[in-house]
Amino acid sequence: MQPVLADSVRLTDDGVLILDRRQFPFERDWVLCRTAEDVARAIEDMVTQSSGPYFAALYGMVLKARTLEGKPFAEARAELARTAIMLENTRRTNNALSKATAAVLKAVDEAQDVTNALQGAKTGDHAYRAKSQALGEHTANLLPDNATVMTHCWADLYLTETVRAAQNQGKTLKFFCTETRPYLQGARLTAETLIEMGVDTTLITDGMGAAVLQSGEVDALVTAADRVTMDGHVVNKVGTLGLAVAAHAFGVPFHAQVQAPDHAAPTAEHVEIEYRDGAEVLQVLGRPSATPRVKGLYPAFDVTPPRFVTDVVTDRGVFGAGELDKYYEGEQR
Repeated sequence: MQPVLADSVRLTDDGVLILDRRQFPFERDWVLCRTAEDVARAIEDMVTQSSGPYFAALYGMVLKARTLEGKPFAEARAELARTAIMLENTRRTNNALSKATAAVLKAVDEAQDVTNALQGAKTGDHAYRAKSQALGEHTANLLPDNATVMTHCWADLYLTETVRAAQNQGKTLKFFCTETRPYLQGARLTAETLIEMGVDTTLITDGMGAAVLQSGEVDALVTAADRVTMDGHVVNKVGTLGLAVAAHAFGVPFHAQVQAPDHAAPTAEHVEIEYRDGAEVLQVLGRPSATPRVKGLYPAFDVTPPRFVTDVVTDRGVFGAGELDKYYEGEQR
């Protein structure tokens, strides 16, 4: 069965439909974005997260291209490039959005026609899913049968493809999910999807991770990565660093998933860490959890040094955090 969140961004004649992950699974509302600007706003407002912004950016570019048909190509191409920058700037820590816009622009450039944006988006959509499937299979190969896995935040297709691959191998997995404050992606998205897929799932609060890792119940820590630098730093949802340090302390391997290390980011200094409004940590699901007199701080991501990373799982296989150059061996850039 296809998990609901595996198909949460859809292009229609009226615009881009995005499943509102802020309400899921209690409500299953779709937000209709009629313009690329609407798509950008939806990404910024956390209507969609994880790989959702990648797909939203693909089809946001298509919406813009629709408005440019009939214009001289050079003028239309320039406007589409400006839209790409706008979409990429909605979530600057994750470089997937730039890959989405690049896929569309590549198709447009090859055809010298903005109407080819749709074909570029379809190609980008297929490529992301195929790479996630390959990554999931490589991850499943690392996990023994009856393994108990801890994960943090919502790894989206990386997670669902890992589970699917393990099930296809005849393996049974169990999961501990951290709730992931302040949006509770682990509680609402990860746990719900794992249950959909028939997986034994236990939810823990963010503060329980180290204790559960210490207990000896966990065989592996597996998370997605929003970015992995060429020197092996893993950038992911804030809280990943603490879990990785605890896993290292208690001898639990940490497998970080990313389709590819970022050749444009040699070190962590080349990755901008997004800081969101601190007021977001003063509430849970729209309800106040602290007095507004308190200040909030919300770095949305943290950086795990390579010494705490057992390996990085990509679509091309598994690499040690210190050997990520091997991912690009034989590839002309």
